[in-house]
Amino acid sequence: MSPSHTLARVDADLAAGRVPMARQRLRGLVSSFPYDLTLRRRLAEVYRLYGDAAEAGRWMYLEEDRSPDETAAFEARYRTPGWRMKALAWRGPEALAASAFAEEQLVAVRTACAERLGRPVDWDDPASSARDRGEEWVPEERGWTVAGVLVGTGITAGVVMNGALWVLGLVSLLE
Repeated sequence: MSPSHTLARVDADLAAGRVPMARQRLRGLVSSFPYDLTLRRRLAEVYRLYGDAAEAGRWMYLEEDRSPDETAAFEARYRTPGWRMKALAWRGPEALAASAFAEEQLVAVRTACAERLGRPVDWDDPASSARDRGEEWVPEERGWTVAGVLVGTGITAGVVMNGALWVLGLVSLLE
């Protein structure tokens, strides 16, 4: 579905009072098109309908004409640069930002997080900023696990049992 088609559905949702659906559609668009500041602005407008200044500030954070009160609410809710990195849902280099102001904001947040952690962080690597959010990033484990062995054994047993029942059924038909 094209962004313009989805935006038309957002408009229809808002006209019909389906604000949660409009918000969900816009969140999906921002996730798919993180560099499009107009989508972020639209999402901020929807959060204003809820009276949620922090979320409106979150989605307007990269805009020069943002509200100081909403920005302060966003920064109070997402207290560390690591949390702000996660909340901004940016991907890729800051140079992809649609404006110089947005690029400066992204660089400032990433730089502040890197300074707090004492090492480089990256928008595309959630593990790099996880500690600044008070999280321990646990990479996906590879190899054998007890749960994996049990599930595999159960599936194998089910297939064997199903095959045995099929053979018994075939034998009884042949008798």
